[in-house]
Parts: sequence; structure tokens; C-alpha cells
Amino acid sequence: MSENVVHLHKATDPPTADTAPTVLTVVPDAPPARPVPLWVRSGRAVKTVATHETTRATVRAAARHGLYTFNGGRIVARRAWDGRTGSRYERMIRAAEAAGNLEAAEEWEERLQRFRAARHHRRMDLLHSPVEAAKGVAVGAGMSIGVLVALGVVMAINTGHVGDVITPLSATVDFIALLIRIVQIVWGPALSIGPFLALLALWSVGRKQHAAPAWALPANVRNTEGEPITPSIVVKALRDLGVPALARAIKEMGDAGASMLGPIRIAGCGVEVDVTLPSGVATNEVQAKRRKLAENLTRHEHEVFITIPQAARTVRLWVADSGALDEPIGPSPLVTDDTMTADYTKGKAPWGQDLRGDAAALSLYQRHLLITGLSNQGKTVALRSLALWLSLDKSVQFLMGDLKGAGDWNMFDGLATTLIQGPTDEHVIQVTEMVEGAVDEMNRRLQAPPGTVFPPLIVLVDEAQVAFMCPAKGTGKDKRPYGGAKADSRYFMAVRKIHNQGRAVNVLMWQGTQDPTNENLPKLVREGAHTRASLALGTESQARMALGDKAVDGGAAPNLLRPGLDRGTLVVASDGISIPAGQSSITVRTHYVDDDAATAITDRAKALRDGVTTLHAIDHSAEHDPLADIAAVIGDAPRVRTKDVLARLAARNSDAYGDWSFLDLKRVLDDADAGPYKSDGVMCVARDRVARALANRDGDGSASAE
Repeated sequence: MSENVVHLHKATDPPTADTAPTVLTVVPDAPPARPVPLWVRSGRAVKTVATHETTRATVRAAARHGLYTFNGGRIVARRAWDGRTGSRYERMIRAAEAAGNLEAAEEWEERLQRFRAARHHRRMDLLHSPVEAAKGVAVGAGMSIGVLVALGVVMAINTGHVGDVITPLSATVDFIALLIRIVQIVWGPALSIGPFLALLALWSVGRKQHAAPAWALPANVRNTEGEPITPSIVVKALRDLGVPALARAIKEMGDAGASMLGPIRIAGCGVEVDVTLPSGVATNEVQAKRRKLAENLTRHEHEVFITIPQAARTVRLWVADSGALDEPIGPSPLVTDDTMTADYTKGKAPWGQDLRGDAAALSLYQRHLLITGLSNQGKTVALRSLALWLSLDKSVQFLMGDLKGAGDWNMFDGLATTLIQGPTDEHVIQVTEMVEGAVDEMNRRLQAPPGTVFPPLIVLVDEAQVAFMCPAKGTGKDKRPYGGAKADSRYFMAVRKIHNQGRAVNVLMWQGTQDPTNENLPKLVREGAHTRASLALGTESQARMALGDKAVDGGAAPNLLRPGLDRGTLVVASDGISIPAGQSSITVRTHYVDDDAATAITDRAKALRDGVTTLHAIDHSAEHDPLADIAAVIGDAPRVRTKDVLARLAARNSDAYGDWSFLDLKRVLDDADAGPYKSDGVMCVARDRVARALANRDGDGSASAE
């Protein structure tokens, strides 16, 4: 049994959580909220109802259908007025005058005169028509009665009853009475329903023309992209372009602004139309508004192309079907046709499709080539597809340098005579020497007897900007840089020499570069290419570098292509591809040939050849013979000082002998038993010793090289 202990003293320690007494706190209720005034609640309710989507849709529907009927009436009235008066011809005359086309204005004025003459003739006929109509009715009625009576007489003779004479006449009277009764019955409802039917007809006309403000149209119409391109849509797009002179001219033309337009033709995955601009409007004013024009046509900017044909004051618009340019094109014929061959002289490489959807083929015969663009836009694939096609001509030889070294050109191993791949300065040196070797071959061909036919030699350098930007310089006394854009640049000068004279002997230079500037793509080099193509670029100035001023002024705009989205799309300026008359460039969507397909194509190309040994570096061993060069610099002198021999060797071949010392010279001569000796206190090299060493070496069939 437990006992309760009562403590008589007061505890001084504060109570703990376990021992503390429970404290009840009484929280008073919150005061009741003040009632919202009735007018506030009513306003909120009205706002909710007014802004509800159902209300807005109802208002739009009511406004839309009401305006369909009203504007349909205006359209019908306008059509009736145009049909009864010469206002249509007058608008056409004003439009032709505003456009400065006086010949068309005279033609429409002639038509107006013919219309007025015909109308006057009809009105004069109306003065005589009542009398003529009365005569016609009387004659018609008499003839009809006569026919009916004659028919009755025939019936009476047949039946023997005289009363049958009037039977046809009475039947006709009964039929007319029936028609009158039907009209009397229908007339009342027709008068009631007729206005509604007329309103319905007007509503139908307005609905077909979308004769209502954009805010009142249905969402599927209001937000639809890619609506069909019609003359009225093109005229409205031009009117709202923000060119004051153009807007004023179209306003003066009235609804006849479409007289500026040529026929709208289907062109591939879009349509094409020529627009003759009115006087006072320059073509470049329209070109500069490409984005706004595209949006006015409910298209994206990349779906509208503006070019300048030969006709004066004319722009050619090509408008793609909405989203059509985002669809891939078919595979390359190189992949699908295993029997395809190439002809360098007469054939054309199947490169892709133009915007019309037609095959775009490029002639490579005696044309230097330059392809440029931003990184990762399909430059290498576009360049490689041309080389793949040309490889199917077994007479074509390739010298290739890939200064990226990612293996994009591996499939040409065993097909190209030289294939150098890598991004370092050493690779640039090797590629430069490869191009210089092509220059030597070009010079040899140029000095051949007239009429000599040479096989095509394609000197291809991908990522050529690496060569132009290379800081490496030669060794020895020859300190010329490999890169750069000056006359002492070895790569630059080698390319220029091939550009100047190579095509005459089928030595052609193909280059692919990235992100062109004046530093990594010198002006003289880019202007030396006969075929210039560009993928997406960043600025208009780069587009001018890539394609030239003429192409850009004519509408070429690779800077407006979408990086990444328009990968493989090229703007080409060349006489080797079919370009529409009056244009200076064409846009081509190239076929994509992947690495596996490219390997299969090169395998077919290798099968056409007897076998090619591909060099992966420039072999310097055969470029010079030290002992023969020493004999050459000595000449006819019986002996020459070693100092002079070294100087003459460096002048003869700076790359090989520019950094030679006396020890290098002595080593070569000692190995040939023609070592230098001292004469009058000066070390010399004897001509006889060197000549004897050469004779002994050649007689043994051996050769020493360094």
C-alpha cells in the first residue's frame, strides 16, 4: 500500500517538463469577418462570368457569324457593282499606273472602252425591247393556241366528238391554274423564309472568305501556320511589310494589288512567285524584311527565300510548305545504285536536291572548289560525297590532307596517292609539302608537249583554316612560314599557284574550311575557287567571304540558315550546277552518306583500280642526294672551300642543308672516300674525289641518302 507524502516546504528548483503542472491557455475566438459588400460580390461574379472562356467563346462566335453575314453582303455587293460598272477596269488602270507599267494601263483602258461600248449597246436595246417583247408574247401566245386547237381538231376527228376540239386548250388552262394555286400556297412561306435564305447565302460567302477580324476567328483558323499562299495573302504580306512607298502604292491600287504578282507556281515543296515592285521601291528593301515577310505569310524565316531575277524591279519569292524543310530528303544515288560510275569530264555528281525538289547535280570538270560554314554543319560529308562520286572514275588521282584527323577520310586509304590526317603543326607541314608537290607536278604538265592529256589530280585539304593559321616556320636559312596569307606563306602560295594555272592541266584544288575570316581564309584564295558553297554562317560579312558580293546581293543568305537544324543545306554559287535564270546562287539540301556507306563506295572504287599504295607522310629520303648535290655545287672548279660548299648547298636546298655544319659535310664525304683536305691552310673539297666516289657508288649499284 502506497502512501501520499506531503511536502511542507516550497520547492526552489524550477519544475521540469515531466513535473511541471499543466497550464491551460484560453484563446479567444477570432472576431467574425466583415461581410463582403453586395456590390463587390456582384462585381466579382460579373467579372468571372465576363472573363470565362465560355463567355469569350460565345462572344467571339456571335461576333464572327454576325460579321460573316455583314461582310458577306459587302463582298456580294462589291462583286455585283464590279459586274455592272467599270470600277474593276479602273482599279486595274490605277494599279498599272502605280506600278509604272504603262503598257498594261493602256490595255486595261482599251478593255474599259469595250465594256462601256457593250453596256451602251445593251441600254439602247432596252428602248426597243418592250415593243419587241410584246410582239413576241402575242406571236407566241397565238402560235401556242393555234397548236393546241389543231391538236384538238385531230383528237375530235379521231374520237368523233366535237367537244374534243377544246380539250387540249382546257387542259393547258387547268395546268396554268394549278401552277397559280401552287404559287399562291408557296408564296407566303417563301416571303418569310426568303430573307433567311439570303442571309444564309451571305453568311456562307463571308465564312469562306474568313471575313471577320482575327480575334473573332476560331482558334484552329486563327493560329494555323502554313495556310495556302494566294495572291491576296502575298499582297497583304507586302503591304504590311513596313516599306512606306510599297504600302502607298498598294493602297492606290485598291484590291488590284495582285497585278504586281506573276503566276503562283508549285515549286517542289513550296510555291514560287515573281513580284514586280512599283516605282520607288528597291528590291533590297524587300530583301531586308525577310523575317517580317515570312511572318506575314505565316511562315518561319527559313521557309521564305528572296532572290533577284533578271527582270528589273522584281523579286522572286519561294515559300515552303509549312514544316517541309524539316523533313529529310532521300538517300544518295551513290548508296542506292551499286552500278553507278563517274565521268570527270562529262558527268555530274549527285549532290542532293534543290528547294523545288529536283535533283541537284554538280559538274566538277576543271573547277576549283571551296566549301565553308560553321563547325558541325555537314561540311566534311558534303565535300566527301563529291570525292566519293569522283572516285568511281578510275582515272582520277587524289592527294588528301585532313587537318582534323578524326578519321573522316579513312576510307580513302588505298585509294588516294597521299592521305595525311592530323591537326598538329607537323601535319600542316606535311600537307603543305604535299600541295607543293602538286605544284611541281602542275609545272611538269605545263611544260609537256602540246596536246598531252593528263589524268585529273584532285588536291583536297579539309579543315584548311588550320593550315592558314599555322605558326610554324621553316628551319635553317629558309624561315618562311607555312601558314599566313602573305607572299612568303608556303601553303598560301602553293594554293595560289594551283588556282592560277592548275585547271589547264587538270590539277584542281578542293578546300573545306570552318567559320571563314580574312585570317583563316584569305581573299585571293577564296576568290580563286570556281565553285563556292556555304553551309550555315553567323553573319552577312562571312556570307560575302564565302560566296562573294554578287551572290549575296542576288539573294544568297547562308547566314540565315539555322545552325544545327539546317545541317547539310548549302548555298551554292557555281556555273557547274543548274541555277534558275536570273539567279546567282541556288540552295541545295545535300544527301547524307555515312561512314559505312562511304566505305562501301570506296571499296567499289578500289575494285576499278589495279591498286594504289597510299603514303601517309611525305618521304624526304628521295628528295635529295647529298653526294650528287655536292658534285653539282662544285661544278667545274677543281676544288672548293668547304665553307663555300656549305653555302651553295643551303642555297640549293634550304630544307635539307640549311642547318648543315662542317661535321655533316665531312661525314658524307668520308663515307664516300672523298673526304675534305687542307690546301694552302684552308679545308677544301676536291672535284675529282667526289666524281670518283659517285662513279664507284653507281658502279656498285648502291646509293646513299640522308
